[in-house]
Amino acid sequence: MADLFSPDADGDAAGGAGTPGVPAVLAGAPLAVRMRPRSLDEVVGQQHLLAAGSPLRRLAADGDLGRAGPASVILWGPPGTGKTTLAHVLAHAAGRTFAELSAVTAGVKDVRGVVEGARRDRDLYGRQTVLFLDEIHRFTKAQQDALLPGVENRWVVLVAATTENPNFSVVTPLLSRSLLLTLRPLTPEDVRALLHRALVDPRGLAGELDVDEDALEHLVRVADGDARRALTALEAAAGAAFDDRAAEGRPRIALALAERALDRAAVRYDRAGDQHYDVASAFIKSMRGSDVDAALHYLARMVEAGEDPRFIARRIVISAAEDVGMADPSALQTAVAAMHAVAQIGMPEARIVLAQAVVHNATAPKSNAAYAGVNAAIADVRAGRGGAVPAHLRDSHYAGAQRLGHGAGYVYTHEVPSGVAEQQYAPDELVGTDYYRPTDRGFEAQLRERVARLRRIVRGR
Repeated sequence: MADLFSPDADGDAAGGAGTPGVPAVLAGAPLAVRMRPRSLDEVVGQQHLLAAGSPLRRLAADGDLGRAGPASVILWGPPGTGKTTLAHVLAHAAGRTFAELSAVTAGVKDVRGVVEGARRDRDLYGRQTVLFLDEIHRFTKAQQDALLPGVENRWVVLVAATTENPNFSVVTPLLSRSLLLTLRPLTPEDVRALLHRALVDPRGLAGELDVDEDALEHLVRVADGDARRALTALEAAAGAAFDDRAAEGRPRIALALAERALDRAAVRYDRAGDQHYDVASAFIKSMRGSDVDAALHYLARMVEAGEDPRFIARRIVISAAEDVGMADPSALQTAVAAMHAVAQIGMPEARIVLAQAVVHNATAPKSNAAYAGVNAAIADVRAGRGGAVPAHLRDSHYAGAQRLGHGAGYVYTHEVPSGVAEQQYAPDELVGTDYYRPTDRGFEAQLRERVARLRRIVRGR
């Protein structure tokens, strides 16, 4: 058998579409593009959306999307879960004209042009136009508003894709006129099935190479639920396998080769999207929950994703005050010092400073008593509780203040031997109200006894 890299009689690389040195199965479009499903039956995963009789099935089969339900569809999910694939399946059904725009490059003029063209095709030729709009969350409110007349009058059927929560990134009028479909990350089984299909499918690698089981598992793990990443990783490993094979041998992807071909797993994390808030939330909750290892994991994810270290440092400062509080007052000192150090040092060394502050927060005893106390006090203020400041606490330094009785009877505590005097400080309505309730954890256990003693003295009990 002729080597795949050898020129054939016509001078082209065998099967390589005229590209010297490129195997046929790696020539042409990227593997992820070639393996894009052509129908819903070829879609891997998303079974919660693909059941018989589901809106998605009806939308794909019906010649008129408007009769099947809302006149627009928003596909929301992480990268690589099939949003673009589903959009193409819906748009390319019989009797539909397909138009595609990207929110990264398109403006209001482009949107209006498509809408007007769709209206003309509907009125003159009876054709329905499906507009696929990728990354709709990048559209401004004005740009999204430009879509409304076309969607509402069903001149155009909008199929939009987004990685961000549409409830925050899509205008309400457009969202209310849309069928929102939430896509989930692919399971390891889904990714494994996708890779097996790509290995044997004529559109993919056509059975031209083998993959060791541990190498396949590595590719599944690196993909992290992202179909596009899985296929891109497989393609990179396949290219390395063809490069490394013996002259007449069959290419094989071994674990070492797969690891060498894939420098490292790309971190799935969109600093401007949902993942930003999800990872930050998990980071804070892990510190609060005293899971130092999980907290360091989420710190690493943010660092590797290129998150601004100053943002991370600010979250640590907030956590030190909110969750550690007076159970370990030094946690706030560490966090604030870390915040200033990060600003002065920068990455990559700043990760070490952040890690120290994270470990301090996560391992410290926890108390949100100060946080809960100020919230309770704010709630009373907003409810109108409080009343006038007691006269003896009012400012007595201006002319006429004494005539008003300001400062009369005030006890200067430094003149009292104990340094604490019996005296009313709170407004009449709030006398005896306890906002701060110390816990029995860490330093606050000692503080609890002191607070109780101070209250007894101040309140004359």
